[in-house]
This record gives sequence, C-alpha cells and structure tokens, in this order.
Amino acid sequence: MAPPVCTCPSPESHARRTVVLTGGPGAGKTAVLEVIRRQLCRHTVVLPESAGIVYQGGFPRRPSEHARRAAQLAIFHVQVQLERMALGEGSPALVLCDRGVLDGLAYWPGDEASFFAEAGITREAALARYDAVIHLRTPGGDGGYNHQNPLRTETPAEAAAIDARLVDAWRGHPRREEVASTADFMDKLHTTLALLRRELPACCRPVRAPAAPR
Repeated sequence: MAPPVCTCPSPESHARRTVVLTGGPGAGKTAVLEVIRRQLCRHTVVLPESAGIVYQGGFPRRPSEHARRAAQLAIFHVQVQLERMALGEGSPALVLCDRGVLDGLAYWPGDEASFFAEAGITREAALARYDAVIHLRTPGGDGGYNHQNPLRTETPAEAAAIDARLVDAWRGHPRREEVASTADFMDKLHTTLALLRRELPACCRPVRAPAAPR
C-alpha cells in the first residue's frame, strides 16, 4: 500500500519535528514502525534503531561492564549521526527515531553521571534534541511478551525492569506520552498513530485507518 498523498504546498514550509518512539523489549515498536512507514507521508523520516545497526554489524555483545559501556557509547554516537543526517537532508516534517540518545541510560552499567560524562552531553541537552517522546510500555510475561526478535535476549522480568528504567531515563521531558500495553495490539497501534499525527502539519496527516501488521 502506497503512503497517502501529501498536500503540502512546499516541503520547505514544514516546521521540522523530531520524535522518539521508545519502550522496553517486546513493547511493539517494530510492528508499530512497520505500519507507520505505510501510513505516514513521504515527509516522515523513520530512522532505524542504532542498537540494531551496531549489533547486527558485528559489534561484540559481551557481559563485562567495560564491553557494555563501549557498546552503549557506540550506539549513542550512531544515534547522533543518524539524527544529524535526517535533519540535514531534504525537508522532513517529522523525523521519527526508533529510540533516542537517552535510551542508553536503561542499559548503562554505571551511574547516570558517568553516562553523561562519557557521552559528552548533559541531560538538558539530550532532552532538548526531541520535540516529543512516545513510550510504548512492555507487556508482562502473560500479556504477549515473546522472543520473536532475534536480538531480544531478556526474560519477561528483565524486560519489565528495562522498561521501568526507560521511564526514569526520559523523566523531565515536557512532552512525554505513555501508551499502555493492551490485550488488543490494534488499540496500542491506533493510540500511537494518533499521538504521532499531532506532531505532523495538517497537510501530512494520514486520513485512513491503519491496517494490522502482517
């Protein structure tokens, strides 16, 4: 299915917005993003997850504290450059990030101060990178959590703990929304799409209802 036709008089007229879609393992981000790519117009740029780029590219995934720090810093810098590229090319109305720079705090083995020191950024500067944050909550072990994603290694309890740490990581953002886990995933999808529509100019908003991901 082709994306909806955009009625923008000129792409340069867009006030660009950057939005983070975050959530713990199994929250449904992959399925939501699959639908978003089909539903939103060509002026929406959906960035790939930087952790996937890093790990699928062969970066070692080891349990030591030193290795975990190295991995999260690599993911941080890939994320920064993905955002820079998206904002520097063309005239997107919306840059949608599959996680943002503060997600690394949920996986960081040290304290918060050491994360900001090693990443070379402050909390305030990190929050200011994004116009809105949408957090998809992770379901419990009896509510749909699974290991369909081969990069997902966490147990349900570990996934819930990461989800809670993500809530804390993004604390203080003035436009942070949570989307609760629901028995019917379509409810979660519709809620997320409605939140994203609010971030788009009127000319770029989809008019048809989202189809279920295959």
